[in-house]
Amino acid sequence: MRQRELLIYRVEKMEGGALLDDAARLLEGIQEIGSGVPEKTGELFYAFAHSLLELAGSHGFSGNLWHCYLTNLLVGCENSYSMACEIRGNVEGSINDAALHDIGIFKEFFDADFGPLLKALGAEDCGILFRYQVSSQESRVYNTRICRRICTLAKELGECRTAAEMKYALTDFYRDYGVGKFGLHKSFRVVHNTEGAGYGESGAQIVPILNIAHVKLSDLVGYESAKRKLIENTEAFVEGRKANNCLLYGDAGTGKSSSIKGIINEYYDRGLRIIEIYRHQFRALNDVIAQIKNRNYKFIIYMDDLSFEDFETEYKYLKAVIEGGLEKKPDNVLIYATSNRRHLIREKFSDKEEREDDLHKGDTLAEKLSLVARFGVTIYFGAPDRKLFREIVRVLAERNGIKMEEEELYLQASQWELSHGGLSGRTAQQFIDYLAGKE
Repeated sequence: MRQRELLIYRVEKMEGGALLDDAARLLEGIQEIGSGVPEKTGELFYAFAHSLLELAGSHGFSGNLWHCYLTNLLVGCENSYSMACEIRGNVEGSINDAALHDIGIFKEFFDADFGPLLKALGAEDCGILFRYQVSSQESRVYNTRICRRICTLAKELGECRTAAEMKYALTDFYRDYGVGKFGLHKSFRVVHNTEGAGYGESGAQIVPILNIAHVKLSDLVGYESAKRKLIENTEAFVEGRKANNCLLYGDAGTGKSSSIKGIINEYYDRGLRIIEIYRHQFRALNDVIAQIKNRNYKFIIYMDDLSFEDFETEYKYLKAVIEGGLEKKPDNVLIYATSNRRHLIREKFSDKEEREDDLHKGDTLAEKLSLVARFGVTIYFGAPDRKLFREIVRVLAERNGIKMEEEELYLQASQWELSHGGLSGRTAQQFIDYLAGKE
């Protein structure tokens, strides 16, 4: 097989690409089985079969596992062709010829027949590898929608008659779903490689979050004005128009974080991605931005519960990144933050006494207020009044199928909130969860 002749889809750039070399050796050995199967070939085949079954277990693949493996390589390989096609679709130029050359080689792998090897090994029962069935398509790597789409694409590619047909089908996938981790996942977090190798000076690595709550903005009862303001800013960002960094502030449990989750679920299929970063990781912000600034996606860098004590200085890294450093923040990056504080940096009455001794007390005050000023859009989420609280409880009870007279529901909800944090959407949800648990 000609896997070493690949121009763009290089084996060494693909996660799990080593298995392709093993398969190539197996397929080359099929032509020599007339005089019996060498012991090493048998050992290699069973190791190969084991790898495909493990792939099915971790990724949730079904059908022809060999084709699913090959398809997973193609949709996960970030290269000059696949990244040019993500979100945009077909591209012009000679890169298409190089891509067609590589996909022609992959077609040889798709068309490979393992039947003679199975027969020679007396391992016909291993034919399940090419018609694998699962009771439920659960994946530890992809969400269910992406997992099913990869299996569907594997079937489509296997049925293509020419390399050109395969290229069209693959390009359509890149346009609709993207490529690599940023294409196949919607949310990410930042972790640090202890050795720091390969991830910039800070060792920052962006990794997918595999289990994000599927919250919709419509799930958040009330706050219509706040949601509309958030949607308008995000719409502008996704459509390539001017948009602002956004701060959602207000009382605890009012839906600030849920609104951010709703936004990413709403606009994921339009190329929006979200990266969560914590306060202690702010030094890595420049490294994170360097990894995403040239991609065709729009990225929200998300900071939950953002606030600083007066002695903490991490906010200065954030200020420099948002606005003020020599390097311009990329157009495909915005910062969204939530906080219970309007001014983010804690201020005390004693600060006033200290400023009396400060020769430039105006400068000191401006320094503390300068961070929040760099968020062009600020959205307030206040605690609901009793009327809105009751409406939230009623809607949540209806969604959860809880049957109870309204007056009794409101009475129990009022008793609950008195001892569980007061009036808030979070308290209402906890009350409904309590009722649902009893039933």
